[in-house]
Amino acid sequence: MAEQEPGKEERILRVMKRVLTDVAKDTYTRPGYRHPLSDDTVKGIRDCLGLIAAREAELADAAGRPMNKRPRFVDEPQTSVVVKLEPGSRKGTQDEDG
Repeated sequence: MAEQEPGKEERILRVMKRVLTDVAKDTYTRPGYRHPLSDDTVKGIRDCLGLIAAREAELADAAGRPMNKRPRFVDEPQTSVVVKLEPGSRKGTQDEDG
């Protein structure tokens, strides 16, 4: 089955996301320096990116497409490894003398 072409809304969302992330990259400021964008503008960009991601997920779900767009190497195994983490467990560290 051929992959469906993205609709107009999906193309708009993709462009908006690209522009907002480009603004964030272009206005990057080293730690200790004042950012050229106001805190409200930075928060607005974050909020917009969050809304875009949520809408993209809704559209993909409605179309029955998975949202696993993580880039992979051709020879990378397709299996996942689940590691169970338990609070307070410190395996591999020395808690006692020695």
